[in-house]
Amino acid sequence: MEKMKRIVGVKVIQLDEVGSTNEYAKAIAHEVPEGTVVVAKRQTAGRGRKGRSWVSPKGGLWISVILKPPRVDQRLAFVGALAVIDTLADFGISAGIKWPNDVWVNGRKISGILVEGRAGEYSILGIGLNVNNPIPEELRENATSMMELIGSKLPLEEVLKRLLLHLDGWYRVFLEKPDLLMAKVREGTFILGKPVTVIEGEEKIPGIALDVLDDGSLLIDSNGQLKRIMYGDVSLRLF
Repeated sequence: MEKMKRIVGVKVIQLDEVGSTNEYAKAIAHEVPEGTVVVAKRQTAGRGRKGRSWVSPKGGLWISVILKPPRVDQRLAFVGALAVIDTLADFGISAGIKWPNDVWVNGRKISGILVEGRAGEYSILGIGLNVNNPIPEELRENATSMMELIGSKLPLEEVLKRLLLHLDGWYRVFLEKPDLLMAKVREGTFILGKPVTVIEGEEKIPGIALDVLDDGSLLIDSNGQLKRIMYGDVSLRLF
């Protein structure tokens, strides 16, 4: 039986420092094969959703994967999230998805995912994973790292190897069995069934998170009304 060719990780570009791996990946997307990965030891202008700054010092994994699916699809963020969760599990860390694009451990963020692209041309799946990088004091209440959770430094190359392996697997699932992908997303999304507040633009919407729908949107019950949230910031809410 013929072995399947790897998609993610077919080519890996390793950089000491870059402004943003996503921006670097965009600049070369037309010249390289699908599955090319850009890895930087340090980002000087890392960012998350809505242009927010992402602290990216040495010791973390800062990567961008160039993908060429039929269309730009924000559900690619779940490909990244599930791959991160499986990678963390390989090292004995249990994590969950905070919709739409973060991975949390014990109430603190350990990874963020950013999907960007140009319709019909390419999609860039950016992942930041705190591995051995120290967490700044002002962020420690809301962020954590693998090193902090395990109690010792990890071999960064091994973490990268496992992450790329899981990304390749989940990207295939995304392309071939998106229903299975979304089933795993629902299973791994820890906010479901809990009271949340969704910030959508200028509006704050309180409710109970009910489901992640097949298109990746969040379904909430807001005072008896069902609302479908395509994109927004979600925080858990205490009664």
